[in-house]
Amino acid sequence: MAETKGKFDFAIDRGGTFTDVFARLPDGRERVLKLLSRDPQNYKDAPTEGIRRVLEEETGQAFPRDQPVDSSLIGWIRMGTTVATNALLERKGERAALLVTKGFKDLLHIGTQARPRLFDLEVAVPDVLYEEVIEVDERVVLCQDDCQLPRTNTKRVVTGSTGDSLEVWQELDLKQVEKDLRGVLSRGISSLAVLFLHSYTWSDHEKAVGALARRLGFTQVSLSSEVMPMVRAVPRGYTVCADAYLTPKIHQYLKGFTAGFKGGLKDVDVLFMQSDGGLTPMGEFCGSRAVLSGPAGGVVGYAITSYSQMEKKPVIGFDMGGTSTDVSRYAGQYEHVFEATTAGVTLQAPQLDINTVAAGGGSRLFFRSGMFVVGPESAGAHPGPACYRKGGPLTVTDANLALGRLLPSFFPKIFGPAENEPLSLEETMKHFHSVTEEINTFLSVNQTQAAANGDNKTQKNMMPDSQSKMSVEEVAMGFIRVANEAMCRPIRALTQAKGHDTSQHVLACFGGAGGQHACAIARALGMKTVFIHKYSGLLSAYGLALADVVEEVQEPCSLKYEQQCFSELDRRMEELCRRCRDTLCARGFSSGQITTEVFLHLRYQGTDCALMVTADGFPSHAQSCRAGDFRGAFTKRYLKEFGFTIPDRPIVVDDIRVRGCGKSGIDSVHKPKMGNTEAKPVTMTKCYFEDGYMGTSVYLWEELPCGKSIQGPAIIIDKNSTILVEPSCEARLTEEGNVCLTVGSDTQCAIGTELNTVQLSIFSHRFMSIAEQMGRVLQRTSISTNIKERLDFSCAVFGPDGGLVSNAPHIPVHLGAMQETVQYQIRSMENKLNEGDVILSNHPCAGGSHLPDLTVITPVFRKGVNRPVFFVASRGHHADIGGITPGSMPPHSTSLQQEGAVFTSFKLVTGGVFQEEAVTEALKAPAQYPGCSGTRNLHDNLSDLRAQVAANQRGSQLVGELIDCYGLDVVQAYMGYIQSNAELAVRDMLREFARRRQHSGSLEVESEDFMDDGTPIRLRVQIDEEEGSAVFDFTGTGTEVWGNCNAPRAITLSALIYCLRCMVGQDIPLNQGCLTPIKVIIPPGSILQPSLNAAVVGGNVLTSQRVVDVIFKAFEVCAASQGCMNNISFGSERVGYYETVAGGAGAGPSWHGRSGVHSHMTNTRITDPEILEKRYPLILEHFSLRPGSGGAGKYRGGDGVIRKLLFRNKVVLSVLTERRAIRPYGLMGGEDGATGLNLLHRADGRTLNLGAKTSVSLEPGDMFCLYTPGGGGFGNEELKNGGPQNKRRRLNETFTERGSVFEYRMAQEGV
Repeated sequence: MAETKGKFDFAIDRGGTFTDVFARLPDGRERVLKLLSRDPQNYKDAPTEGIRRVLEEETGQAFPRDQPVDSSLIGWIRMGTTVATNALLERKGERAALLVTKGFKDLLHIGTQARPRLFDLEVAVPDVLYEEVIEVDERVVLCQDDCQLPRTNTKRVVTGSTGDSLEVWQELDLKQVEKDLRGVLSRGISSLAVLFLHSYTWSDHEKAVGALARRLGFTQVSLSSEVMPMVRAVPRGYTVCADAYLTPKIHQYLKGFTAGFKGGLKDVDVLFMQSDGGLTPMGEFCGSRAVLSGPAGGVVGYAITSYSQMEKKPVIGFDMGGTSTDVSRYAGQYEHVFEATTAGVTLQAPQLDINTVAAGGGSRLFFRSGMFVVGPESAGAHPGPACYRKGGPLTVTDANLALGRLLPSFFPKIFGPAENEPLSLEETMKHFHSVTEEINTFLSVNQTQAAANGDNKTQKNMMPDSQSKMSVEEVAMGFIRVANEAMCRPIRALTQAKGHDTSQHVLACFGGAGGQHACAIARALGMKTVFIHKYSGLLSAYGLALADVVEEVQEPCSLKYEQQCFSELDRRMEELCRRCRDTLCARGFSSGQITTEVFLHLRYQGTDCALMVTADGFPSHAQSCRAGDFRGAFTKRYLKEFGFTIPDRPIVVDDIRVRGCGKSGIDSVHKPKMGNTEAKPVTMTKCYFEDGYMGTSVYLWEELPCGKSIQGPAIIIDKNSTILVEPSCEARLTEEGNVCLTVGSDTQCAIGTELNTVQLSIFSHRFMSIAEQMGRVLQRTSISTNIKERLDFSCAVFGPDGGLVSNAPHIPVHLGAMQETVQYQIRSMENKLNEGDVILSNHPCAGGSHLPDLTVITPVFRKGVNRPVFFVASRGHHADIGGITPGSMPPHSTSLQQEGAVFTSFKLVTGGVFQEEAVTEALKAPAQYPGCSGTRNLHDNLSDLRAQVAANQRGSQLVGELIDCYGLDVVQAYMGYIQSNAELAVRDMLREFARRRQHSGSLEVESEDFMDDGTPIRLRVQIDEEEGSAVFDFTGTGTEVWGNCNAPRAITLSALIYCLRCMVGQDIPLNQGCLTPIKVIIPPGSILQPSLNAAVVGGNVLTSQRVVDVIFKAFEVCAASQGCMNNISFGSERVGYYETVAGGAGAGPSWHGRSGVHSHMTNTRITDPEILEKRYPLILEHFSLRPGSGGAGKYRGGDGVIRKLLFRNKVVLSVLTERRAIRPYGLMGGEDGATGLNLLHRADGRTLNLGAKTSVSLEPGDMFCLYTPGGGGFGNEELKNGGPQNKRRRLNETFTERGSVFEYRMAQEGV
């Protein structure tokens, strides 16, 4: 299909700023071209213009711009485009309506219920893509063999595509649907998305509605069962909405594109790149599979070119552009994800795992509270960096220019208002002089303050001596190093998450800005080789020319991977393969050009951790499917990624997927330039490196002879990119004309203990990276659902005094609590800790939050030092550790012993030996108390504790490596500086608040709120403006309560750190330094500092929220949010389930509260409705917003939600809630939010109010109805001025990350 002899072939990547064109000419030569994607004065469409220019220049014939291009000379066109991504980012898609099962109209508004940015009080969630929603009275439910619901009438039973049986509870009323659809059409909406529950397996209702809609005249009808038939209604719903929203825009673009050619390209093979890295015909290109169309070409490009040329070593793709950097991995197979978020929309479709981070050439540079910060804000294409002469800010590009790494004389003169001037070094240096002055003033002022305060330690360590002011070059170099470290973190995460060694990879660098950073990035990651393709400046376009046409088919499945199911699995796999082959044959491929690959989406029964597995390399045998040994492939990969397997557990097939490829990529023609001549520089320049300015040779890529080496420092320039060869590195041109860099070892200059503000930022990244890598080990090696899949854990690094240095992820309720735990152990076991010891603790008096959160602490020793030099710790939520109820979260406990096993300072490991017998005995100990049981899941407890020990071991090893690299005194000094940096940010915030308060004459604020039982929580805050310090005094707070709403001191400190971080309003290291300016007074014996044996499980999940409300009320930051986590659990002898449910967020001085979202101290994701009904004995009857529950005001409080659970079997239901009596407060004249309500509708017709906290036995047919609280309003409603102006943050104004690393962090923060 690629053979189009005698014709021109084009591969075009239409990006946001530039369009790249790769052309293969009739004589086999190759041409490349780069032009602006938008230049309305000169042409309508950039790809068409690129084709026109090449045809005109190569044939010598005129191809006038104002006439359609003659397509008779064109063989094929392949395109990647950001049309879909841009429409999503800018919310400029087609007007669309959503049809959804009755009771679920707000399902996609609520989504997972987690907020995207943990510390943003204005919860900015992208709007849904549909304009209106219509509920359709239809319902199917999965049959359950043990369902005990009373039968009132016989329901129709149908069989789904997975083999599951379903009951049709409510038949479809097409007459009512037709009436509703005609109304939608009359309002000018002609694009429709349809989402019915369980349609992934039984789609008849969706298909009937789809047929009706097309008959009525809807131009775009997207059915969730066709777009992506995978279980989980929420991501499938987002995907079908994206399809309905984007596909018409794509068709609109394609219509305009084809109109630029004679005959509309009907005789030309036009293919488009999909998100999965495969090409598809123009007519099949749809919205849900188009969002990564642009970057996917780059992945294909480096995968095909660098992997084969680098002796099949695994490759990291590093695509650094203007606003962001894309990172991906290739090791012989494309790495796909099947659910990822782009522009706030979660798409359930196969897509390459491309991780985007906010560091590109246009990333802005800041100096904040003593720290160098790069991004995430970007200068964009307009105004662009300062050097573009359009009034733009300082960026990474400017830093490279200031250091001599970009040479203006080699750039075209396209800058300035008239776009006819060169890059401006003067403008860049003017900005850098300004920021350098700011930095030196900061250093000088802090040194003076330290001297005035007589703080010898600070004076000695915190500041460099007065003569060591930073130069402009040192500042620019500092920003480059911080940017590099920011880009290294996702690369480490991407490789280590799957058990790979980062240093054993090749770095394949492409994109306009990557070549300037490649050596430094590779060196920081321990890589020895960098590969830069000759078309690296437009590798996405070249990748399109190399790519294959792909046809993917997928269907859901519910079979076990076992002998009796193999014949059915084989039949279904063969059928899908046949469908793929037939489709590709119809597109002109011969059978010899077609390959198919079968994937099974496998998981161990009872877990959520599914892997998409191919049997490549695992041939079939008597105990496997005919397509291969998928069990062997699955267990090998599971062991690699997670460190263990579960041999006695059945394996479940969730989906069957077949990927068919039509081989159509070109073979690149290359003309080797084997030269005996030496490489000759065209000029010499001076570049700034770690050792100052160095003479640097400048070479033109096109003039380099093959096989000859160039020693760094050097610069290699071509039309589209600049490569910096750093000192101790070497460049060589390969036979194919590509550049291969060999990276020498780092000649690291010694760093002293005095503060270097650049190193401060780098050490901050390093310490965070240690905590993140600990978390990856814990997730990989743990076995329980809570830790492995819900990611309910935190890992942290502490100084020798137990002070927190870094913590990841940021689970609010863990923020300050672990520090208290470590410091307790230091006090109580001062001289009893030896190398090889590990401590286990969960007691509230020892810094515990609640008993299921088990903290494992490992001291880090150093040869020649007799005390620990650091500590590392991991805290994980164990699903059960005994007590009076399964799950160890009893709603009615009155003493600590009823809540499970207690550990104060328990040696889990002694001298390197895991104390299994002793810890087993302790976990079983609660059985000695009346009505209590020991742990109900000892195996998971022990496995997860071992995983926590392994995570700590990794942390200890990484701390050791950091000390080896820099020295103990330097690492500990920077630990102190990072804590001081957080302290400085909090002091600045308190001073700013004090300045705002001065008009009232008082620097003392106070507030009070109440628990539902009437217990007051009182706070008085006294602020010292000069020092930037404060006293938080909770005197007057009510006494310890009979029940479990008592909150250990650690909980109050966590809530306080959370509030301080929210009020600071920018990223700061969350560590001990946050609390240094704060004195906290909590009366002993109160609900916030209860006695040793007080029950505390409710304090962790309920009282913590009230503490936050009280602090924000005192500072008048925002109205109260729902103030409750709505803890709901149910269980029987065979099943157990726990969830927390969203409510309304409080409004603020410039924003409405978000409806149906978690707030403050929790951010847990909710189980998808289809998964909930598939695994548990219930039916989710209703899940929507609760209209009118948010408080009125100039800015409205967010609404709570309504959630109705109909139980199919006998269970015990437990509810642990608050704000059922005391309403969430409004502020500044805003009204209070509504209280929550817990109702039980008995099958016999009675309705009962369950109150806030209870446990109750339910019968089949009973329905629990949860009404969660709303948020308070802000400001007087009468001051609206014609309606509130809710500031909407446009998506393209804030950077949107994506990829598996980002999804992992979001999942962690969603706990």
